[in-house]
Amino acid sequence: MSGVMKRMGMIFRAKANKALDRAEDPRETLDYSYQKQLELLQKVRRGVADVATSRKRLELQLNQLQGQSSKLEDQGRKALALGREDLAREALSRRAALQQQVTDLETQHQTLQGEEEKLTLAAQRLQAKVDAFRTKKETIKATYTAAQAQTRIGEAFSGISEEMGDVGMAIQRAEDKTAQLQARAGAIDELLASGALDDSSGLAKDDIQSELDRLSGGTDVELELQRMKQELAGGSSSSQQAIEGSQGQPQQAPQPTDTPRFDKQ
Repeated sequence: MSGVMKRMGMIFRAKANKALDRAEDPRETLDYSYQKQLELLQKVRRGVADVATSRKRLELQLNQLQGQSSKLEDQGRKALALGREDLAREALSRRAALQQQVTDLETQHQTLQGEEEKLTLAAQRLQAKVDAFRTKKETIKATYTAAQAQTRIGEAFSGISEEMGDVGMAIQRAEDKTAQLQARAGAIDELLASGALDDSSGLAKDDIQSELDRLSGGTDVELELQRMKQELAGGSSSSQQAIEGSQGQPQQAPQPTDTPRFDKQ
């Protein structure tokens, strides 16, 4: 059971890896990596800005404490000049406490300044790395796009791409259907010609009927032609006889016309 589960897990991982490879676009992966590097660079720059802000705040505190220390020193001198040694001692005691704070702040200031320098250098190096990655990214994307276009053109010419394969299958199906229809039409024509398939419309005729119709039509034409010849022959004989009869009969003299008479009065 353990072996079966292990095998199923391996098959699932293999299919998932294949599906991921098919769905992955290297250009999108490069753009995503570049975006992550930009975000990291932004965080480093923000850190540099925060450290610089803290350093600047310590510098302001140092200036304030140093000013207070100088003021206490002046006050101690004035008190000592006036014979107030107790006040001078108190002023110097406070000045010593402020000086300890100044020393601590200077130590923190040096630490922050060192961190700021390190972060600034890291930001500069990261910026150079991001710039180099951007150049390489664009180069790889352009190369990949050109290779992809070249591959598609080659597949189109060779006819092995999915689109051209679908077109080829459509053409093959159309040719098969056309050949099937042509074969069916030829078979129907042969059946109608042989009389094996009756035509309910009565328009189609077999070869024998066509031959009989042709002979019958030819006979009718011959009979009509013979009748016309006889009519022409009969009409010619009657005209000839009429001409000959008119030539054998004597011509009659023209009757005189009656002239009018006038009675003498």
